Amino acid sequence: MINVLMIEDDTEFASVLAEYLSQYNIKITNYEDPYIGISAGIKNYDLLILDLTLPGMDGLEACKEIREKYDIPIIISSARSDVNDRVVGLQIGADDYLPKPYDPKEMHARIISLIRRYKKSLEQPVNASDSVFFVDDKRHEINFEGKPLTLTPAEYEILEYLIKQHSFSVSREQLVYHCKSLKDKDSKSLDVIIGRLRAKIGDNSKTPKHIFSVRGIGYKLIG
Repeated sequence: MINVLMIEDDTEFASVLAEYLSQYNIKITNYEDPYIGISAGIKNYDLLILDLTLPGMDGLEACKEIREKYDIPIIISSARSDVNDRVVGLQIGADDYLPKPYDPKEMHARIISLIRRYKKSLEQPVNASDSVFFVDDKRHEINFEGKPLTLTPAEYEILEYLIKQHSFSVSREQLVYHCKSLKDKDSKSLDVIIGRLRAKIGDNSKTPKHIFSVRGIGYKLIG
C-alpha cells in the first residue's frame, strides 16, 4: 500500500480524492491544520500532497520547511493560479504542481510516476550503461549514440532532466520550471524545444523512439 500524507483544508475535496485513490491501494491521511500535518511523522509516508491556501500558514512556507527536513516526494495541489506560486513552489522543493480542479486520474498517474522516479533515483545512476544518452557533467555535454549533441542552454537543461527521469513521465510544469534558461515560461516554448531536440536526435513525433508525449501529463524519454 502507498501511504500518502495530505495537508488540505477542503475536507470534502480530500475525501473525494481519498475514496478514488483507495481503489488503487493508495491510502490518504489528511490534515486540515498544516502545523499538525507537518508534525504527523512525515518520514512514515511515501508522498505528500500539499495545498497552498491553508489556515495559519502559507503552503509555500510549509513546503520549504518540509523539504529542509525530509526527502519525500511533494505534489502541490492548489487552486491558486498565479504562475509565481508554481515557480516558487518548484524552486523551494516541490517535485510537481497540479492546479485545481483536476481529474483524480491525473493525480493517480502523477503519484505513481513520482514515487517510481524517487525509488529509481536511489537504485540507479543517472547514466544507465545501456542507454544511448550520456550526460557529461564536467564538460556540460550530452552524448547521443556516442556523439556529442550541439544544444542551446535550454535544450541541454530539458534533455538532461528527461534523462535523469529516464523512462518515467515528467509533467510539463516540471520541465518548464526546471529549465532556468527558458525565459518565456509557457508550454508553447517547451513544445518548440522538444521539437528541436527530436530533430537533433532524428526522432519523429508521430512514431518516436526516444522522446514520447504522455497525454495529460507531459513527456518521457526512453533509450
